[in-house]
Amino acid sequence: MPENSSLFVLTADIGNTETTFGLFAPETGPNAEPLATFALTTKKHLTADEVRLSVREVLQLMAEDAGTAAPASFGSILSCVVPCLTEAWREGLGVTSGLRPLVVGPGLKSGMRLAYKDPAEIGPDRLADAVAVRARYGAPAVAVDFGTTLNIEAVGADGSFRGGIIAPGLSLGAKALSESAARLPEIELSVPVHAIGTSTVEAMCSGLVLGELAKVDGLIDCVFDELGGEALVAVTGSQARELTALLRHEVTADATLTLRGLHEIYLSNPKLQGRAVAR
Repeated sequence: MPENSSLFVLTADIGNTETTFGLFAPETGPNAEPLATFALTTKKHLTADEVRLSVREVLQLMAEDAGTAAPASFGSILSCVVPCLTEAWREGLGVTSGLRPLVVGPGLKSGMRLAYKDPAEIGPDRLADAVAVRARYGAPAVAVDFGTTLNIEAVGADGSFRGGIIAPGLSLGAKALSESAARLPEIELSVPVHAIGTSTVEAMCSGLVLGELAKVDGLIDCVFDELGGEALVAVTGSQARELTALLRHEVTADATLTLRGLHEIYLSNPKLQGRAVAR
C-alpha cells in the first residue's frame, strides 16, 4: 500500500442537524467498519478555531473508545451539506491534522459512474450513501437515509448511480406542522400504538410517523419499478433504528453507511492524500 495508507482516517459528515465522525484504522480497505464513531449537534455558525477544538476533543474520545492513542496526524475527508460551514471545517480539519482534507464534490473521484444530469448537484452525503451501499451489498441496491431530509439513492444493476429522491424528513415535517398550524403543539415523536389517535398528540404522531413509513414504502416501490425489479435496501440515519422494523419492505439497518462511503471515496483518491497544509 502507498505510504499514506499508514495514516488513520477521520471521516466527517456535517449534516443539517447532526455532525457525525468515523475513525478508520490505517491500512484498511473499502467496507471496513470505523474503529469508533461520534455525533454532535450541528452548529449553524462555527469558526475554524472552534472546529479545531471540536475535532481534537472528538478525536481523543474516539481514540479512547477504540483503545488506541489519538493520532497526531491523520487523513480526513469532509462531507458538508451546510455551505456556510464548509470553509471553517476545511480549515479546521487541515490545521488539526497537518494535512489537507479531501472535500467531497467536483474534482474528487467517487469510483462509480454517475448517471445524473449535473453530477455537481449531488449532495456529498447522498454520494457517500450510494458508494457504500454498492460496496457492501452489490448492485442493484437502494440506500434510504433518514435525516432532516429523507434521501433515497438508487444504484442500478450496472453499478452506476442512477439518481434518487429527496423529501422532507420526519422531524422537518413535525416542525412544519407545529409552525404552520396555530393550534398544533410541538411534540416529541414516538411510534404510535394505534393509527387512529384519541388525542391531538396521538393524532399528530400517527400522521407523522405512520405517514413517513407509508411514504418510504411507497417510494421504494417506485424505485423498484424504475430499476426493473427489487433490490437490497439499506437504511441509515438518525431515526433508522426506530423505523426500520416498521417498514413493510425487508430492509437492512446500516448505522455506518455514510461514514463508510466517505472512507471509500477517500481511498479512491490516493493522489490527493497526504498533502501538507501550508504554514
